[in-house]
Amino acid sequence: MNTATCRLFIAVELPNALREELTVLQQRLKRDQPPVRWVEPNAMHLTLWFLGDVSGDQVAHLRVALMLAFAGQQAVRVQLGAPGAFPNLQRPQVIWIGLAEGETHLRVWYDALARRLPSLGFQPDPRPFRPHLTLGRVRRDASAEQQQRLGAALRSLKLPSDHVWDLQRVVLFRSDLRPEGPRYTALAEVDVQGSGVRGAA
Repeated sequence: MNTATCRLFIAVELPNALREELTVLQQRLKRDQPPVRWVEPNAMHLTLWFLGDVSGDQVAHLRVALMLAFAGQQAVRVQLGAPGAFPNLQRPQVIWIGLAEGETHLRVWYDALARRLPSLGFQPDPRPFRPHLTLGRVRRDASAEQQQRLGAALRSLKLPSDHVWDLQRVVLFRSDLRPEGPRYTALAEVDVQGSGVRGAA
């Protein structure tokens, strides 16, 4: 019996070409040297469901839930959309890029998880699901003026291209928080339109 807990979330893995495009957007925002902790390119992903601290005994059940949720699902074609921030562009704390295409289909994926995870004790977030790609998090010591300048930079940010990408891999990640930034480890993967679930013991 494994009673140790780990911090888990379920996310869509991004193609390298999409990560490169997001990195271009980061570089454009970095020109004014805003007080932001940027997400490393290899850590970029699209979160579907944050699970929180989970007992090790639950991992096997989560693998099965992933397999059942995504059996018969189709890949999602996405295109980058407008930038945004939580809670808003006047006081940005988390900066992100939205989607111009694919949001509706990603909600189908989210709903598939919502039919499987509550029976394991994981309830949906009461807030509406808003798929987005996080670029960075504003530092707590950022002044109001710095936040306003960053919000203005986000409003004027131009996308580097109108490329589209197919998303087809969903991953159960463990998140280890470290001083240099979080480290993500894949515990299980499901290839949509693929051959099932894979994962380490």
